[in-house]
Amino acid sequence: MRVELHGQTARPAAIRVSYTNMHDIDTVVVGAGVVGLAAAAAIATRGHSVCVLEREPRPGLGGSSHNSSVIHAGIYYPPGSLKARTCVDGAAQLYHFCRTQGVPHARCGKLLVARDESEIPALERLAETGSANGAAGLEMVGAEFVRAREPHVHAAAALFSPNTGIVDTDAFVRALVRQCETHDVVVLWGTSMVNADVSPSHVEIDTGRERIHARSVVNAAGLFADDVSAALGGEQFRIHPCRGEYAELIPARRSLVNGLVYPVPHAGGHGLGVHVTKTIQGSVSLGPTARYQLGKEDYERDRLSVDEFLEPARRLLPGLVLADLRPGASGIRAKLHGPEESFADFLIARDDECPRLIQAAGIESPGLTASLAIADLVSTLADEILG
Repeated sequence: MRVELHGQTARPAAIRVSYTNMHDIDTVVVGAGVVGLAAAAAIATRGHSVCVLEREPRPGLGGSSHNSSVIHAGIYYPPGSLKARTCVDGAAQLYHFCRTQGVPHARCGKLLVARDESEIPALERLAETGSANGAAGLEMVGAEFVRAREPHVHAAAALFSPNTGIVDTDAFVRALVRQCETHDVVVLWGTSMVNADVSPSHVEIDTGRERIHARSVVNAAGLFADDVSAALGGEQFRIHPCRGEYAELIPARRSLVNGLVYPVPHAGGHGLGVHVTKTIQGSVSLGPTARYQLGKEDYERDRLSVDEFLEPARRLLPGLVLADLRPGASGIRAKLHGPEESFADFLIARDDECPRLIQAAGIESPGLTASLAIADLVSTLADEILG
């Protein structure tokens, strides 16, 4: 079966390629975000040859770098789900990885705040869910505890998550690239899958420059994972792009916040609500919002005005005024469910239609936190194929 995917971008001049023979490879990973890079390194660590294809000129330019950069504890996800399991396991791995690889991070803790007593039962339910998932140290706290940590935050009570943290995402991506280099992973930047021939014994991928015979393929293509799956004759599913936008506190007002402050999520919502995040670099973001759209690369058209962030932010920081805010970044979540549903789990499995294809799709939040745990699952599946 021959299929075609999207076109090719110009490849940068400086690329590290360790293999001289690109004809036969054990595994091709499509996508060099945190999941693709972590999976590539994990598979290579098991002694397999790996090549990564990345359509962008640098790694991590998609969802990996367009998010809140939070290390989640595992509070929100249904017990037993892949999101819950990989979040809790992945957080532990990520903290260890950051310590050993010199990636800037902080286990700063997070407050999920109830504005009034009516929201306290929702916090208690989140505490039960998080505890069932294995999130460590969750504690219901009162207004005095909140004021001691966050004097400018209004709350009747809060759920305190001491294991939540923040990470320098760009530094994490660079560290994963170094891990790939250490294990002789070939990474081809600015390189797309143009054509593919699928047979029972292998997949032949044509990039327009190389023809690569692979014994297995990992689909870690983020927003384009549905296109990649279809191109390889795999399971049919749809990625629903959901844009999240941010505002920021101006530098003079960053001292209003010391760490991470989240609202109680709205029932049936598509995110965790507009929350306040102090980053490793010291900036303070407000967001993200959630809006489904058709475009997978449309980060800027019809952006929300800054004043639309003011009231949601004032629910957490009542003293804010419009002059305290400025425009921030935006990102696009790769969701496996549309606006009519509130939850879909990660898709991490060998494909039923294309047995040499491993899906790592629908990796939205907590995908950054879970990336190393997802990589473990993917590398185990690759072993099943490669023997």
